[in-house]
Formats: sequence, C-alpha cells, structure tokens
Amino acid sequence: MQYEIKGGTLPVVVCRLNAGEQMLCEGGSMSWMDDGIVMQTEGGGIGKVFGRMFTGEKMFRNRYVANRPGEIAFASSFPGSIRAVEVTPDKPIIAQKGAYLASFGNVEVSVHFQKGRGGFFGGEGFLMQKFSGQGIVFLEIDGSVVEYDLAPGQRKIIDTGYLAAMDGTCQITAETVKGVKNVLFGGEGLFNTVVIGPGHIMLQTMPISNTAAAIYSHIPHSSN
Repeated sequence: MQYEIKGGTLPVVVCRLNAGEQMLCEGGSMSWMDDGIVMQTEGGGIGKVFGRMFTGEKMFRNRYVANRPGEIAFASSFPGSIRAVEVTPDKPIIAQKGAYLASFGNVEVSVHFQKGRGGFFGGEGFLMQKFSGQGIVFLEIDGSVVEYDLAPGQRKIIDTGYLAAMDGTCQITAETVKGVKNVLFGGEGLFNTVVIGPGHIMLQTMPISNTAAAIYSHIPHSSN
C-alpha cells in the first residue's frame, strides 16, 4: 500500500492498494474508490461494537478489499489534518475519541480507559482509543498538528482538548490550576492535562469543541 495526503485544511488520504490488500475504516469515511475494490461491513463482538460507540465512533466498520490494483480515498470529517502513524507491537498509540479514520495492516482498535486524575479531571475524558498491533493508522486531527518528543520524566502541560495523540509509553494526569484569581478569571478552567514522557505526542491547534463554541457565539439567538 502507498498513500498520499492531499487537500490542505480539508484533507483526504488517497491509498493505492495492490491486489489482495485491504483497509479498514470508520463507517462513512470512504470518499471514492476504483472499480474492483469491494466493501465488507463488520462489527465484531458486542463488546467491541459498544466500545466504539462510547468513544464516539460508529458501531460498525467497513473493510475494503482490492480484487485488483486500485485507489481508495478517505476524507476527514472536519477541517484539520490527517496524520499517518505507524503502530508496532512495542509502540501502541493512544488517541482522542473520534480520531480514527482508517487503518492498514493488523491494527487492533480498542477502548483505552484513562485511570486516575487524568481520566477524571484532565479534560480528555475517561475513554480514549488505543491502536495496537502492526500497521498504519490514519488519524483525524482538529486544526494543525504540533509534535513533541518527550524525554523520560519530561512534562508537557496542555489545556483541555489540545491533546490529540500520544505514544502508549506516555502517562497522563491532571494538575490543578494554582491561585484563586487564576481559576476564577484566567479562563483556563480548574484543571490542565499533564503528559509525562518518554514518548511522542501530537497536539492540535483547534479542538472541535472550541470551533463549535466560536461558531455558536456568532449565531443569532432568540430572546424568547
């Protein structure tokens, strides 16, 4: 499989499959494909189906199999970026809910329960997604992507919603914003997310929740 990401802030990933190769994607993500590529809808066990529902994904996924060489394209559902991330047995990837677009190879997608303060107060939610196995996963990122490699013990303090993905070697926790004035008037909320290395992290510049709030503020509302 070869791929190319096109489209700037309205991205699409175009994948070129050889005969016999296949890709798995979120239901409704396929944008166009060549004749000779066939779709198979699958759900898996009841636990996987409901696990996907709780992480913001659709309950069923589509597998596309190439009977002969051809192209298939998957478009992002929101203005932003698409990132191709390699998954290996010793390097699982943890991502925000709704980040999954498509995957190639033997990539297992499961629910990742964020334990402790990071889950309760970190702003990223209890449930995230875990990608393990061997292959490539294509992730949807809100806005542009800024990436960092954290050394062992190195910390990055992140405002709510800006963490898009991280290596499974990273740890996540929450840190209280210090100072009553900062909490009441700083506009940053009560907690920040803290990611601790070692590992690679991806941050997004415009979380979809921020975009929705900005659009909502400009929509006329009835005074009734």
